[in-house]
Amino acid sequence: MPIRYLKKHAALEGVVSAEEAEALSNWIRERRQPAVHLGRCDQVHSAVLQVLLALKPRIVAAPSERWLAQTLAAST
Repeated sequence: MPIRYLKKHAALEGVVSAEEAEALSNWIRERRQPAVHLGRCDQVHSAVLQVLLALKPRIVAAPSERWLAQTLAAST
């Protein structure tokens, strides 16, 4: 399961595919203060990246992949 939806944040783990983008988008939109944990995330599909860049949830833990971390940090 590439995304676990927890009480305080969504935890993205491993490789997150395009099929997860819509559910993530809906989850973020339903929260007053959405947050995501990317500390165990290896790769996200561009559709998931677009959701993160467009909706700008708070990043609880940055991904270890340098380019992804820099891209998300630059959008805040």
